Amino acid sequence: MVTTTSPVRRRLETGGLWLLLAAGAVVMFFPIYWMFVTAIRPRDQVFSGDVNLLPTGWVWSNFTDAINHMPFLTWAWNSTVIAVVAVVITVSINLLCGYAFAKFRFAGRDILFIAVLSALMIPIQVIIVPLFLVVSDLGLLNSYWGVILPRAAEAFGIFMVRQFMVSIPDELLEAARLDGASELTIFLKVVLPLSKPIIAVLIIFTFMWRWNDFVLPLVILTDQEMYTVQVGLNLLKGQYNTEWTELMAIALLSLIPMLVIFVFFQRQLIQGIAGTGLK
Repeated sequence: MVTTTSPVRRRLETGGLWLLLAAGAVVMFFPIYWMFVTAIRPRDQVFSGDVNLLPTGWVWSNFTDAINHMPFLTWAWNSTVIAVVAVVITVSINLLCGYAFAKFRFAGRDILFIAVLSALMIPIQVIIVPLFLVVSDLGLLNSYWGVILPRAAEAFGIFMVRQFMVSIPDELLEAARLDGASELTIFLKVVLPLSKPIIAVLIIFTFMWRWNDFVLPLVILTDQEMYTVQVGLNLLKGQYNTEWTELMAIALLSLIPMLVIFVFFQRQLIQGIAGTGLK
């Protein structure tokens, strides 16, 4: 016996689903909203002890005061350089490594791939001391390259690329080889055009990771003029007093580049994650 769902029940289920999604959106958006409310409050209200979800004053000068008191533009430039250069290098390495693991057969491939995946289980705090010593020996302390090169290849990115490229038909690659195309030409002319979704995913994730990175720049960068935004925010936390309005203002401004990147690549991001799946 086949039972059908009544229209009223379907509408109730759809309405309940929308309510759950709306509640989840409110929970996710509330921290950003609270940052904004704190950033535009008068300073005397931050320490008054009163909890007001709605701003009682709109002090837009808190943003200009934060930029004038701290070298935010310099920090933002440093973060942008590190993030953009890291995106170019890391995405290129991840694509090449993932392509090799997905489409080439060589001795020890599976063992090497497992070794790459095992790197995901090692937190950076465990290797930060030897990493600092290596960077110091190379003379890269307090430089952009000292922050970029140690994490030029990401195990998670290699895994995602490998999972995505497994779905590319081998017949396309064999046909290109029969036409006399070199392996580099096949990678550039055949594989990359089919990999736009996963490239967008890598760009978003890599930019986000590098922009929000705190531990490695904190250890490698010693000059305040070389600080990134995330390390610079730590300076606003005083020993006895914290300028919460300036802190939240700069934190809010630091979200803008990530939002721009996400909005620009959001469609490819969804396609890339769906295409990667659990192959």
